[in-house]
Amino acid sequence: MEILDKLITIFKKEFGENENIKKYFAPGRVNLIGEHIDYNGGKVFPCALDFGTYGIVGKRKDKKCRMYSLNFENIGIREFSLENIKNVPEDDWVNYPKGVIKIFQDRGYEIKQGLDIVFFGNIPNGAGLSSSASIEVLMGTILKEEFNLDISMVEIVKMSQKAENEFIGVNCGIMDQFAIGMGKEDHAILLDCNSLEYNYAPFKLNNISIVIANTNKRRGLGESKYNERRASCEEALKNLQENGVKINSLCEMTMEKYLEVEKYIKSLEGRQRVKHAVSENERVLKAMESLKENNIEDFGKLMNSSHKSLKEDYEVTGLELDTLVEAAWEEKGTIGARMTGAGFGGCTVNLVEDACVDRFIKNVGEKYRNKTGLEATFYIGKPGAGARKLEDR
Repeated sequence: MEILDKLITIFKKEFGENENIKKYFAPGRVNLIGEHIDYNGGKVFPCALDFGTYGIVGKRKDKKCRMYSLNFENIGIREFSLENIKNVPEDDWVNYPKGVIKIFQDRGYEIKQGLDIVFFGNIPNGAGLSSSASIEVLMGTILKEEFNLDISMVEIVKMSQKAENEFIGVNCGIMDQFAIGMGKEDHAILLDCNSLEYNYAPFKLNNISIVIANTNKRRGLGESKYNERRASCEEALKNLQENGVKINSLCEMTMEKYLEVEKYIKSLEGRQRVKHAVSENERVLKAMESLKENNIEDFGKLMNSSHKSLKEDYEVTGLELDTLVEAAWEEKGTIGARMTGAGFGGCTVNLVEDACVDRFIKNVGEKYRNKTGLEATFYIGKPGAGARKLEDR
């Protein structure tokens, strides 16, 4: 409640009294397993976290919107009219919630009056935990509730992604928005990013925490390397199809099937990439079963195998991520550790026994500093619920 009380005080200071202030929250997310396979027809396995983005909202009587963020105090209050929403570079972060409003308007939803909003996120910017998707889904949730819109959370998720793709101009997939909108406390989500079919798996971490470690390494070649990996997979798929393998995506194959047909893939690199995609998809499905059986140890082993595959077959880890993961594997109380996200920097996700977390952070941080000269940042979380209006208590 302390955060909310502070935000309400700031709202009144910046925007004045409003007798009908409402409170909202959208989490961050982390992908537990299932990396670089969403575009190969595979499934991902994210969960929402118990930290994220807060919004304190008051309706206005005119068409003006005013937005302020504690995370970007130097930018101050940004104003815009509901009748003229454009992507303006000086508006910086405000373009994300603004883009969601525009997509809602374009879809025919009536936003009748303006809003004053104070935002605050305790998701670290640039840590790969989806602060942008969090504020987008939060804005969609605010619009639904404040204007009694007949819209499902899945539609809010799709429109949030559309805002990022079309209004912001970032070609992101849908996993981030989906996990943030559809998250469920103490559960992970098995998601097919193409069909949006999903299932929940119980992910109750008794005396275990999710520890996310940020390499704090600037990603230089990430985008071009990502495009190379994707092109390699597309070429391999074409090789297989030309030789009579009846599949529409690589992850339709089992490892057994892959071993039968790998000879048709012309390049060694292509074979490595496909091996990762197929084996990672199998790991995701096994991870789902492990959680259903409440077997967290097996889940951790699958995380470890995922990292090895991303290092050896997909080659997207690098010194910083490998150093963090290998240091984590050496620590008492580590259930599993792997890189998460696109790679070449960014974060690792670790499952660590609560009693060992402090020592884990100290030792892993020290080993990482000694080997790379960089300082890692650590965040501790639990599987949380999705975007929602917070009730008055």
